[in-house]
Amino acid sequence: MGIAEANAVGISAGIATFGSPVLFTAYAIFATEKPFEQIRNMIAYPRLNVTIVATHGGINVGEDGVTHQAIEDIAIMRAIPGMRVLTVADPGELYAAVRAAVAHNGPVYVRIPRAPYEVIHEDSDAVDFVIGKAEVLREGTDVTLIAAGMMVWKSLQAAEQLARDGISARVVNIRSIKPLDEAVVLAACKETGAIVTVEDHNRIGGLGGAICEFVSTHQPVPVEIVAVNDEFAESGNGYEILDKYGLHTDAIVSRARTAVGRKAVKGDIA
Repeated sequence: MGIAEANAVGISAGIATFGSPVLFTAYAIFATEKPFEQIRNMIAYPRLNVTIVATHGGINVGEDGVTHQAIEDIAIMRAIPGMRVLTVADPGELYAAVRAAVAHNGPVYVRIPRAPYEVIHEDSDAVDFVIGKAEVLREGTDVTLIAAGMMVWKSLQAAEQLARDGISARVVNIRSIKPLDEAVVLAACKETGAIVTVEDHNRIGGLGGAICEFVSTHQPVPVEIVAVNDEFAESGNGYEILDKYGLHTDAIVSRARTAVGRKAVKGDIA
């Protein structure tokens, strides 16, 4: 539909009423914010089998500037009743994520970054991607790093650095922000006692918000958030933009140390 995203959502909904799953794809900023009303009322309300595959999520879009940097999309999609929200940690699990989304009977949002990033899953055919299930990539006992999208790799790097400092960090590829894998998050609370969330998104309403909502009512522990600090970024190299706005390994390490230190404060909640 070209640059008529609202029309594309309407047509997707119409096709889905005939019983066939539909894939709609666009930049994340245009896949969620321009056609929000159509997504809410034409796809989500009737619970149609439409999968929104959104590329260019986050500030890693870089050179395209603020108008193309989606830092609100997870919050927007997470707030729609019945919408599933998935993130992809690397190219290796993209196919499995889309396959799981299409098989789901209802609307699903799949978020993909723009910038090339490290491969964690070498064999895409071996990826077991289940909506509502997270992936524990590294065990740890002192703090849990719960990451989404391309920030999963950075969290693995941070865990290596923390290990050299004597801090054992568990790393979780959350995959499904809505619904959360509550069992994995609860185990992280009980077994490590501290959490750091890591995402290329506004710190308000995204992964950090989802984790804090769950933790505060089920197993209060210190939660630190690594995310865009409720501000617009700017145009520039995607990797440099990530670094400038605090989405880098050193920031994750720093937040992890803070979270571990907060465990000693009785009754401390996120």
